[in-house]
Amino acid sequence: MDHSEQERGGSGEGRGQGEEQVQQLQQQQPQQKAHQIQYFLNTRVTAIERSGRKDPIIRFDAQTNLPRFRTTQFRDIRRTHAEIARFQEYLINANPECIVPPLPPPVTSAGAGTEEDERRVRIGVQNWLDRICANPVLIRDEEMVHFIESDFGYSPSISRHAPATGLRRHAIKQLAPPPDNSPLATSRPTIKQFYLSTLDTASKLEKLSKTRRTLSAAELEFGNRIGGMGGPEHHLGMSNAFRKLGKCVEKIADYHTVQATAESASLGDHLHLAASSALIAKETLTTRQILMRELIHAESTSRKQLATVTRLKASSSINTQKVDEALALLDEQKTFETNLAAKVTRVTSNLEEEVQAWTRATAKELLHAMRDHARRNIEAERRLLAAFEAVRPDIRSIDSSGGLSRLGRENLVRARSGSHLQARKGGPDTDPWSALPRASAAVTEREEPVKSGGVGVIGGVEERVDARNAASLLSNF
Repeated sequence: MDHSEQERGGSGEGRGQGEEQVQQLQQQQPQQKAHQIQYFLNTRVTAIERSGRKDPIIRFDAQTNLPRFRTTQFRDIRRTHAEIARFQEYLINANPECIVPPLPPPVTSAGAGTEEDERRVRIGVQNWLDRICANPVLIRDEEMVHFIESDFGYSPSISRHAPATGLRRHAIKQLAPPPDNSPLATSRPTIKQFYLSTLDTASKLEKLSKTRRTLSAAELEFGNRIGGMGGPEHHLGMSNAFRKLGKCVEKIADYHTVQATAESASLGDHLHLAASSALIAKETLTTRQILMRELIHAESTSRKQLATVTRLKASSSINTQKVDEALALLDEQKTFETNLAAKVTRVTSNLEEEVQAWTRATAKELLHAMRDHARRNIEAERRLLAAFEAVRPDIRSIDSSGGLSRLGRENLVRARSGSHLQARKGGPDTDPWSALPRASAAVTEREEPVKSGGVGVIGGVEERVDARNAASLLSNF
């Protein structure tokens, strides 16, 4: 009887434990689902509206599953460039643990109002929004809700300022950095050097573009003068060659102007943007150092308050009011120190990842800019070569013997070594510089057969000058 009751009791306890485990699993499942939720905020720039020289209006859509938003989709959000700049300034001051990307300027070097300028501004703003929305700390900022949901005339609802500004911040920068054992100790000097180098490179590139534009103006005037020389020229071939050469030089001047603009737009703007990004990263790391100094000062103040309380307690005549005030100040200072220490720890741990992400993003953007710059320079040089190739037939057709290709030395007996000669694939009526057929074969230069030791001459076959050896042959004269 007792044994059966014990078995029933034991089975009841087992069922009770099983039910408790089931309830615990049911409670853990919603928590696991909640942890699996990935919050996101996606934006897409749809258009940029410009009205003269006024600040452009950026129109974009947004989609999110973050809490505190009144809906998940927002259509046709309109923000001026200045409003986005104010939002960026707020994010920099309110989130010292994040490196906020720089906002591209509203006008690029491609020229205001052009399609290329609008395309670059649109891509720049889209990249900025993508980097902001990819940061889990920034999208959870309270001001993000106000930035997305406000109708018109946005301005930050919360005013945030840096820990130190103006002369105080400049004076703190002159001091030695506080003791730091984290990997960020060497990051600020490196980023500062990168900022100065990038800024110097951008200024030199601006000077290069300015010099190229000056060269373009000089080439345009030179082309006009060359074209004017064709009027009084009586020789028909020379007159035509002067006119065509003048137009060629004018075309080259236009190409140099386009190249200067493309150089500034493809690489100069990216260098300025990289310098701005480095400046923001440097100032963010400076803010961290200021917070560390405040923590050191708070710890020193806490020790002083603790010494005051200890002295009051050890005195022969204890004043309860003074002791209570000292204890209250000590508790307040301890709370402030604890919160500041937690903030410094959070900022340091997050900035270690932010610096690595910033390095990768900056290297990727500069690599893309240099690749684009190199591609545009290659295209510019190809256009220059095409312009020279287009005018070459007119220069060759100045006279019937092929123009200037023979350099007026048709009957000159050349004393050359056999190592400079190779057999030509073309016939005797081909031009030795381009392997093209001559306009006229009236004057034919007869070459002496090369003796033993020469290259490519067998059985008295005439040898022609190879275009690949023309430079070495000319150097002997």
